[in-house]
This record gives sequence, structure tokens and C-alpha cells, in this order.
Amino acid sequence: MVKSIKVILPRAGRERGFTFIEALLSIALLGVAVLGLAQMFVFSIRNNLRSGEISQAIFLAQQQVDYLRTLTAGELNAFPSTGQGESSDEVIDVNHDGTTEYRRLTRVSLSGSAYSVKVLVFPAGQLGTAAADLLSDPAGHAVRANMNTVITR
Repeated sequence: MVKSIKVILPRAGRERGFTFIEALLSIALLGVAVLGLAQMFVFSIRNNLRSGEISQAIFLAQQQVDYLRTLTAGELNAFPSTGQGESSDEVIDVNHDGTTEYRRLTRVSLSGSAYSVKVLVFPAGQLGTAAADLLSDPAGHAVRANMNTVITR
């Protein structure tokens, strides 16, 4: 008994490989995937910059609270004292490059035997906004740090 083997040869004129349409589709799909990844990178960079800005603002607010805790009751009553170089509305150039990065508002009020302290830190974009507007709606003006505490003497 003899078995026959059938050999299938490729058609004449047709070579193996991708067609032009297949190559275009694969490039388009790859482009869409890369575009999605690029958007994620941009989103990640923006979030990292914002978190760095918030961390710096929290540090500036805590720094102000720590300074106020060193003052005596008389000095807290007189806050802000221009003789001491204090201000309740400061512009801050963090890295001393001539560009203002933050605006810090500090309010100290006596209630009973304790001093209520409020420190707000805003980005430099809020330099032209009135302090009363910033205090009345901090979140609406992109506050980066909002710290409240009580100091007793």
C-alpha cells in the first residue's frame, strides 16, 4: 500500500509577510497606545508638581506657626510688629531667585486666654487678590495650605 503525500505550494506571485494595510493598522494601534501612555506621563508630572507645591506651602505654614509659638503674650497681642519685621500678609520667594512663589496670610486673635492662629498659603497667582477675598473663600482661590491652631499663654 502506497500513501501519497500532497504538497501545497504557495501561489505564484504571492509572498509571505504583512500587507500595507496590516502595517498601517498596527502602526495606528501602536500610536493610540503610546498616546495614552503619554497622557498618563503628563498627568503624573502635573500631580508631582502640585504635591511638591503643597508640601512647600505646608512647610511655610508650619514655619509661621512655630515662629508664633516662640512669641510672648505681649508679642502675640502686637502681631504683626513692623519693628520685628513681621507681616500678616507676606510674599515669599522660596529659592531667592527674584520670583515670588507664595503668598502667606496670618491672622492672630485673642479668644479668652488662648490665641487663635490661622495661616493660609496661596500660590503666587493670588498676589493681586484682596486679602479679605482670600480669607472668605480660601478653596475658591487655590489655597495650598490652611492651618489653624491655638496658642495658650
